[in-house]
Amino acid sequence: MSDSMRAVKDCASGTIGGFLQVFVGQPFDTVKVRLQTMPAPLPGQAPKYSGTLDCVKKTLSKEGIRGFYKGTTTPLVGVGACVSIQFVTLQAMKRYYSDKNGPNANGFLSNSQLYIAGAASGITNSIISGPVEHIRTRLQVQTGGPAVKAIAGAVASTGEVAAIAGGEAAAAVALTNPATKTMVVETAAASKNALFFTGPVDAVQKIYANYGVRGLYKGQAVTMVREFQGYGAYFAAYEYLIQRAMRLENKQRSELSTMKVVAYGACAGYAMWTTVYPIDVIKSKLQTDGFTAGTRQYSSALDCARQTMAKEGIAGFFKGFAPCILRAAPANAVTFLGFEMAMRLLR
Repeated sequence: MSDSMRAVKDCASGTIGGFLQVFVGQPFDTVKVRLQTMPAPLPGQAPKYSGTLDCVKKTLSKEGIRGFYKGTTTPLVGVGACVSIQFVTLQAMKRYYSDKNGPNANGFLSNSQLYIAGAASGITNSIISGPVEHIRTRLQVQTGGPAVKAIAGAVASTGEVAAIAGGEAAAAVALTNPATKTMVVETAAASKNALFFTGPVDAVQKIYANYGVRGLYKGQAVTMVREFQGYGAYFAAYEYLIQRAMRLENKQRSELSTMKVVAYGACAGYAMWTTVYPIDVIKSKLQTDGFTAGTRQYSSALDCARQTMAKEGIAGFFKGFAPCILRAAPANAVTFLGFEMAMRLLR
């Protein structure tokens, strides 16, 4: 099989794995992002969500099941592309190292080679995953209801103020009280989430129109750090377990049982998220922060880390960890299951 046909096969199989990952993992990811980005409460004030279950209950009661799938269109298209890029790069790197190792290695790679192959796939993937996750994250944390949208449309005379983050009560008051209306509008203008988005396409259009390509790639540097380490650990763990099973059972990759693929995929998910979660928290905070100097809370990733530590301590770097770990097993198990089954069918 030619290299181009191998790449097409890898791409198609990775896309199938990516689609399955989104459908299974999106609700968990929405809860994770909302917990990560909720503001630290003021002294004597209760937090927006007391924990994972409270976030689930409030999302369900206010937005229904659809609330858990906010921003799904973006990752469905984007993650499909991202995962296909990951696997195309991974397989290309594996073939490179396999040729370099020679026939005596029987196609097996060292742990360091597996890590570098995975890290390379993460860096390549970040070109797409950066803006995709930025858009998805902004949509996931957008919780304003119909009244909020109505007041936004009524009082926003320019494109900059397109949402009011004050909630239903503030919106209702603002509609009847001119003085309060002015105050709410000014508050919204200063809010880091001043733009209201009706969907992923609208989000891309508004962010690009106001802030250009740099706006879409907000938080890209920390995203690349996360992808390098995360996917290095992710694919190294999965491929190590696959190679180990092939050696112990003296089988070809395609002969391994479905249960092993599922189990190893789950382990890969744990390997990724246990090693990069604090970085992911910083990424989420930066990607939901303001775009301008006047609305920005964090000047850099290091500043975000310093402020998080000062206000919330170590626990602040692990907000939303529970839904993330709950998501890690099923979402990544079906990703690798979809990829491996597709590869077998396309042989």
